[in-house]
Formats: sequence, C-alpha cells, structure tokens
Amino acid sequence: MYSLFVGKLVYNALGHSFDIEDRTLSHLRIVFMNKLRRGEPFMFHFPVGDGSGTRTLWIHPSIPLVFHFYGSRAPQLNRRWIDELMHEASSANGLTVIAEPEPDSPEARSA
Repeated sequence: MYSLFVGKLVYNALGHSFDIEDRTLSHLRIVFMNKLRRGEPFMFHFPVGDGSGTRTLWIHPSIPLVFHFYGSRAPQLNRRWIDELMHEASSANGLTVIAEPEPDSPEARSA
C-alpha cells in the first residue's frame, strides 16, 4: 500500500501550484526531466482536484517548475509506469496521467 502524501507541482515564475499525489509526482518528475533535458516540450493534462474539469499546461524548458514533496521518503519507482508515461508525453496529445501498471517482475526483466 502506498502512502497518500500530496505534493505540489509549482508552475512558472508566478508560482501557480497544483496538488498531485507524491507517488505520481515522483514519476512525473522523471518524465519531465527526461523530456526537457532532450529539449522536447509537451502538453500536460490533469484533472482539476474539485472535479470541475481538466487543466492543461505547456511544459517547456523556459518555464520554471518546482516539485514539492510532502512525504519524508522517496517512493520506489515503477519503471514500467515511467516508460508508459514517457510514451504518453511523446504522443500528439501530450501527457495524461494514466493508472499505474503492475511493475514488471524481476523474471520478466531478465528475459
């Protein structure tokens, strides 16, 4: 069972912030870092916390981002989820957070 600490994604110099669960935010941080390091901006879509719709952000190297985590320990990362999120971020529609898949078993990774 994963803890449900809720972190914040702080977007742009004005400090707009969005609540995202720490585990999800940890995985998104890896995706954002890899895409931006490659100079690949993308759209990021996520639901508004009150259920009133969806918000879309343009993620670009020129826009400041801060990942603020509230949990005291970094979660173990699910490589399969990172790969699937990277695929989403590279699609024409941009990145939408998808459900976390079961991690690959050690046997499947060595095959």
